[in-house]
Amino acid sequence: MHIAVVGGGVVGVATAYELNRRGHRVTVLERHGVAGNETSKGNAAQRSYGVVYPWADPAMVTKAIPFLLKKDGPLKMSLPPSRNTLRFLFSTLRYAWSPGLFGLNKRAMLRLGMHSREKFLALEHEVKLTFDGGHGGLLHLASTPEALEGYRTTHKLLNELGIASRLLSPEEVRKAEPGMTGTGPLYGALSYDTDGTGDCHMFSRELAKACEARGVSFRFNTDTTHLVADDRRVTGVAVRSANGANQTIEADAVVVCAGCWSNELTRSLGLKLPIYPVKGYSLTVPMKSNDQGPLSTIHDDRFKVVSTRLGDRLRASGFVEMADFNRDIPEQRLATIRKSVESRFPGCADLHAAETWTGFRPMTPDGPPIIGRGPRENLYLNTGHGTFGWTLSAGSASVIGQLIDGEQPTVCLDPFRPGRFRE
Repeated sequence: MHIAVVGGGVVGVATAYELNRRGHRVTVLERHGVAGNETSKGNAAQRSYGVVYPWADPAMVTKAIPFLLKKDGPLKMSLPPSRNTLRFLFSTLRYAWSPGLFGLNKRAMLRLGMHSREKFLALEHEVKLTFDGGHGGLLHLASTPEALEGYRTTHKLLNELGIASRLLSPEEVRKAEPGMTGTGPLYGALSYDTDGTGDCHMFSRELAKACEARGVSFRFNTDTTHLVADDRRVTGVAVRSANGANQTIEADAVVVCAGCWSNELTRSLGLKLPIYPVKGYSLTVPMKSNDQGPLSTIHDDRFKVVSTRLGDRLRASGFVEMADFNRDIPEQRLATIRKSVESRFPGCADLHAAETWTGFRPMTPDGPPIIGRGPRENLYLNTGHGTFGWTLSAGSASVIGQLIDGEQPTVCLDPFRPGRFRE
């Protein structure tokens, strides 16, 4: 079967690999010149299988205004907010206040996260890729006693689901991360022992090359303008190449992995996807020595900044900002990220010389990604992964492959169903 995959970010490339592995002929359509060049390019570099959680968190609702008002707060919003931003926020509130929904969605996302970890390990065994990857775990620091107490509840849930984790004392944290010599407050940490790291952009490009070697066709610098469909099936994908030439690519099935731009393709078929571009920022810089930076991934709970080792480089990222598709990088955002790194790993790198990035995470108002069959029998969606696209990419690609081949998905897909927003 010939399957067109729309989108060449990490989710699209992982989907292409899985479908090719299953014996399908695959064409990937990507508007950029290389794979993984949008949301996947400068993300937090963490594969946080045990940390995934829904965006619509009731506990976060009460923290939102203080986060917005605090100078270094992790949540920001352009003022006045756009109509699109307000619509997304009101929808988020509705889901956050739906009794029991957060807990159900969190468990579903954690199960998908652990499936994704299994698929990543299998993939890395099958294909030798260079992307500064590892599975050295993740530490969620507790800068207050209250934060540590909250981690105890999370620890119990992880134990219930069979996800390896440990509560660490400050001494155990510093033993695990000897380069963390800063004076930032520390009351302990929750260790997610099986979580991973890696340069998502490098991974996407390397896996795309491996896919091409196995027969997958990549059409870069190609815009997908719309899906060609009748009342029952999608018959093709209309594209425009860099030279302006229009073409329709016929396919037996289509998988939309277009992130924040997915709704542009599905709404004409009667399915509106309320995906919002949640903006984030990152710094990437060589470390001065291997002894000064993090060994794996550190989440600083004071600033909600993640610092990750990528070989001899440091990647530090943070912020959840609602500014639609504004690509500006304000200096004050970078200053906060630098402040977090210096408070934990002082002098580890020349942070003012770092490469900067901003990008848009495709967030759904409730939180789980959109995975499943679309409004036509041969249309499938694998999109809306929010801040966890890198983490969930291998797992969601796996279940899409199972769906297309008529198999029972390993993970229950009810919380991820594409039609849930119109119910």
